[in-house]
Formats: sequence, structure tokens, C-alpha cells
Amino acid sequence: MSTDPEFVPWAADIIGLYLHPPENAIVLSVDEKPSIQALERAQGYLRLPNGRAVSGYSHDYTRHGTTTLFAALNVATGQVKAGHYWRRRRREFLHFMNEVVADYPPEQELHVILDNLNTHKPKHDRWLAKHPNVHLHYTPTHASWLNQVEVWFSLLVRAALRGASFTNPWGVRDAIDAFINVHNPRAAPFEWRKEVVHAVALQKRYSDLRK
Repeated sequence: MSTDPEFVPWAADIIGLYLHPPENAIVLSVDEKPSIQALERAQGYLRLPNGRAVSGYSHDYTRHGTTTLFAALNVATGQVKAGHYWRRRRREFLHFMNEVVADYPPEQELHVILDNLNTHKPKHDRWLAKHPNVHLHYTPTHASWLNQVEVWFSLLVRAALRGASFTNPWGVRDAIDAFINVHNPRAAPFEWRKEVVHAVALQKRYSDLRK
């Protein structure tokens, strides 16, 4: 539940970007998924009465480090740009944003939806001053579900990470990149139809928010 006193205007701002984006502008939904664990799962098998063996992974696993994913979802196309990092400091965020901005002409107007993480909004944002074509829009506190990239993160976890076995963080990164390579050529935008939202998250799944 969001208790942010600015919930109404901030939520209205973001929903306005989804339903009525500025003409000739690009709307991007950006966030990080930190500390994705490389879990090597123990493999075993079960001998059936008919003699056949069924193999699979057990609940035991070994940890092999973590990696952090930054992602920018193009709201109009559904395509995603990703960056892999070991940490999620302001330095990594700005490096990723420089990569994102470099994909567009210098005069292209970009509207970026972000959460309220302190690395996203310093008191004196020199980077933003150097990029007057970039406009940041923040979700209310405890309302990350308003950020469409969270829907994509959910799809990524279910399709490429959940239950998978990795012996190192590079294996996690390879699995993410493989998913993106399949996703982007056939990507479609998430259709946001809700013109009114509430401070209480009424839906159990992110996918329900686009119905």
C-alpha cells in the first residue's frame, strides 16, 4: 500500500504517459533488478516402478555470486535494452542511462519512468542538467507496480531464471541476454487501460494490470 502524499499527482503523471504520450517523444520504463543469484541446483533422479528414471533438480543449491540487471523498456514497442553490472550505485545507473541515451538522436525527447530510489534522484543532478531532452518521472513510494518494466521483469524470471541452474553470474547474464534476443524481435507493448488507480495494490499479479 502506498501512503505517499503525492500518490495522486505522480500516478496521474505516469498513467498520462502510458495513455497519451507526448507527441514525437519516447517513453521509457527503467529499473534495476539487483543481486540476481547464480544458483547451482543439485540434480538427481527418481527410479520409477517400471524401471524408468526421471531426472530433475532438487531443492538443494550452491550459491555462486550475484549480478545486477538494469533494463529500459520502450513503452511504445515493448522492446528492452539491458545492462549488466556488479553493483547498482549512482555510477552504474548513469553509465546505463548514457548507453540508453546514445541509442537516440541528441534532440530526441525522452521521458523516463523511475522509482524513488536515492540513486535516481540526487539533490543536484548534474547529469540531468547536461541532458535537457531527458525528463524523469517518479513513481510514488511503494508503487513500483506503476512501472511497466516490472511486468517485463516478471516475464523474465518465469521464462529464464526461475528453477534454472547456474555455476557463475556470467551464466545468469547469458540466460538474460538469450531471453532478450528472443523477446525483442516479437515484442509488443503492454496495453495499459486503467485510467484510475488506487493507492492499494488490488491485483495479485503484474500481468493483471494490463487487462
